[in-house]
Amino acid sequence: MAATSLVLPKVQLTKLYRNAVTLRVCRRFSNGGDNGWFRSLFVHKVDARKDTHSNLLSKKETSNLYKMQFHNVKPECLEAYNDLEAEVQSKLHVDQDFPCEVVGSWNTWYGDQDQTVHLWRYRGGYPALTECLNKLNNNKVYQEFRRERSKMLLSRSNQLLLEFSFWNEPTPRAGPNIYEMRTYKLKPGTMIEWGNHWARAIRHRQENDEAVGGFFSQIGDLYVVHHLWAYKDLQSREETRNAAWQKEGWDSSVYYTVPLIQSMQSRIMIPTQSSPLQ
Repeated sequence: MAATSLVLPKVQLTKLYRNAVTLRVCRRFSNGGDNGWFRSLFVHKVDARKDTHSNLLSKKETSNLYKMQFHNVKPECLEAYNDLEAEVQSKLHVDQDFPCEVVGSWNTWYGDQDQTVHLWRYRGGYPALTECLNKLNNNKVYQEFRRERSKMLLSRSNQLLLEFSFWNEPTPRAGPNIYEMRTYKLKPGTMIEWGNHWARAIRHRQENDEAVGGFFSQIGDLYVVHHLWAYKDLQSREETRNAAWQKEGWDSSVYYTVPLIQSMQSRIMIPTQSSPLQ
């Protein structure tokens, strides 16, 4: 009986040949020592960092801690909410017994509607925050305010933030202004790289006094950056942003920071009547 020959289709022969070649190459380079290119695909040397990014990027001369609050208000309650919030904020802001101060308060104009944003500063860091919270928890007037405020809210969230060392500290300013808060969710592990690029980029955005403050999260959503800008109006915003592209170096800063971003958001905000940033 004649032997039957096995004939494989040409496509299968091609696949078998490629697989055999790949296997031989992988074995040769994976056995060729630690410096082989194949091994380098899977083994990465990580340089040890000597400090946290919060210490490397935040201001050394201050121990300021910031809290950002996001309150989503029932649409029919927004005016009453603003009045109630302004009354209590103003008292806390000037009361020397509470180690906190209002940096700014806004209603979102474009972005999440019926949302208010509050930025608080605690001079003295976490101990000041803890002291303030303990005093507020024992303050009957404040507890009543919270109960009344809760009736007006749909949801709320907050973050604890530090300020970048290369940004100016936010200080009260006269208005009228609109404010833009650009929020970036970065890829984990990229905060130092982001800071290195923006330490150079910020000089391109100082001429019109539009830079208000730059912050990065410590508690809450992590690897979040907030840049706060002030403009006279939307047209001024457009002109100021376009002018940055005429400055040498701004384009490369954008080019190198965009790949670090997972998502980004822009809010255009209007200061409330009691906000120190007008």
